[in-house]
Amino acid sequence: MKNVSCAILVLVVMSVAVISCGRDNQVDVKAVMAQPKSYVTAETCKTCHLEHYDSWKMTLHSRMLVDSQRYEDAIIAELNPDLIRSDLAKLEKLKIPPDKFFIPTPQDVKYTIGTQWKQRYLVEKNGELYIAPVQYNSETGRWVNYNEDTWDKKPWLLGCGGCHATGVDLEKKTFEPGVGCEACHGPGSQHAALPKTSVFEKRETIVNPSKLTSGVAVQICGSCHNRGKATKNDKASWPVGYRPGKALSTYFKSTSYKAGDKQHLYSNELSKAHHQQYIDWTQSKHYSEGVNCMSCHYVHQIGVPPTRSQTMAAGSKQCLSCHDVINNNLAHSIHSFANCIGCHMPRIVKSAETGDLHSHVFKTLLPKETIENKDVPNSCQTCHKHKDQDLKELQAAWDALVVIPKPSGKNIEPIAPKQARQ
Repeated sequence: MKNVSCAILVLVVMSVAVISCGRDNQVDVKAVMAQPKSYVTAETCKTCHLEHYDSWKMTLHSRMLVDSQRYEDAIIAELNPDLIRSDLAKLEKLKIPPDKFFIPTPQDVKYTIGTQWKQRYLVEKNGELYIAPVQYNSETGRWVNYNEDTWDKKPWLLGCGGCHATGVDLEKKTFEPGVGCEACHGPGSQHAALPKTSVFEKRETIVNPSKLTSGVAVQICGSCHNRGKATKNDKASWPVGYRPGKALSTYFKSTSYKAGDKQHLYSNELSKAHHQQYIDWTQSKHYSEGVNCMSCHYVHQIGVPPTRSQTMAAGSKQCLSCHDVINNNLAHSIHSFANCIGCHMPRIVKSAETGDLHSHVFKTLLPKETIENKDVPNSCQTCHKHKDQDLKELQAAWDALVVIPKPSGKNIEPIAPKQARQ
């Protein structure tokens, strides 16, 4: 009986397989692949890639833009006009008085932008979406201004839409909220329409960043973790027309201090504003040595991620996975080896509040850099212990560390800071 049951089971499975293959064969593969690619949203992707979808849902990308009409809890702060105006009254250099600010109601808010550092609110006016002129800073719990005098002059879709949403169509004004699967893998209509039996064709119709050359793959990150202007649309601040796997410079030109952008960069070209990690990274030793975003960060992975920050290890453990500690000497002798980030990735970048993000140039900024360029902060003073200390004293303390006694013990030989760090 057992053998008969097994035989019946095999026949059933084979029948299902034949039926499935028959259905698959009804799909005209060439016709599908001849159609222009379009966006199908992450909700379509999850039908076959549920584990990756679940992992993506745990990332900040998935929460970059949330439909607050559908999910009312997307708004994390109370939109209380009295409280908001009270906070605004404490600020200096407002361009309009607090009582003249437009304060949206929950019903006005169509989408929320972010939650980790701050939250902004999209409202609709004359058929266009605009960012409301008030912003809630999550860590400090205070309300601040945001383009209060021009907020309804800058349509969100042109200014920011392409990096907060997926598959943005500027003509139809359509998009998928959040940074979804197709933001990094490209439009998936052909991939989704092809049957599972067309394994190789399905692979051809979607972008897998891990199979791109690293120099092109990292430009996917650079398409949004960047700041500048589109080359294909003179009004857009994101790379209109760019798709994963293409050369970013064709569609986008990054900003720079040299070009006059003093608002977002320090005079040494390091970033002072958010979503500019790509600009920083291109100035780093990591860039020249081929260490890119994916060397430290993952976008999604099956299972529970090891860290909430989407790095492969927590804190300085990520650095130490490549940088072996050899000698506890020179500057390292007075600092913990467990805190590479404190000096080499100083908090000099602003998302909501000054210093809530790390620099991605991976460079220790010495006090002398602040002495030479007053607008440039330094690693030492980002530490609470040294924030009020005299810059010349701090630099002298550093200079005293980076000398090596000669064998005779009578003289000291100065060495460059770069050598000291090796």
